Amino acid sequence: MTSLAAARDGDTRAGARIGLWWGVGHAAVLLVVGLPLIALQAALPAWLEATAETLIGAVIAALALRVLWRWSRGAYRVAPHRHPPAAAHRTTPQALGIGALHGLAGTGSVVVLLIAALPTPGQALVALTVFAPVSVASMTACTAAFSWLLTRRGGAGALHHILVPTMGVFGVVFGVWYAGLA
Repeated sequence: MTSLAAARDGDTRAGARIGLWWGVGHAAVLLVVGLPLIALQAALPAWLEATAETLIGAVIAALALRVLWRWSRGAYRVAPHRHPPAAAHRTTPQALGIGALHGLAGTGSVVVLLIAALPTPGQALVALTVFAPVSVASMTACTAAFSWLLTRRGGAGALHHILVPTMGVFGVVFGVWYAGLA
C-alpha cells in the first residue's frame, strides 16, 4: 500500500484514506468469510487459500515494481505539486480490492488460529469481530505513517536515494517469495 499512499504527495490524510480503504476491504472479507467458517468450524478450501496467497504475493511484487518504476522516473519528490483529482479516485478502489484479496489470503490462517486457540466458537467469533476493526485502524495508521515518511522534505536525499528503492526491492523479493515463485 506504500505505493498507493506515497502517490498522495505528502498528504498524510489522503494516505490515511488509502489505508482506511485497504483495511475496510481486508476486514470485510475477514468477517464475511471468517465468521461463517468459525460458526461452521470449517476451513477455506486449500486451493482457494493457496490461490489467494499467490495472487497477493504477485500484487505485492507488482506494486513494489511500480514504486521502483515511479522512483526511477523522479516520483516521490518532496516539492509541492498537484495531481488531477481523478488520480485519487483510482486509488480508492485499488486499495479496497487489494485489501479484500489480502483479507482472503489471511482469513484461513486467522480462522484456524482462532478456533485452535480459543475454547469455544463463540469466543472465536467475538475475537474475529474485534480483530477486524482493529486491523482497519492499524492499516490506516501504518499507511498514513508511510505516506508521511516517504514524502518529508527533511532528509529527502537519503529518503529518495536509499529508502524508496530499498523498499521497492524488498517488496519485489518478498512478493515473489510469498507468491511461491522463488
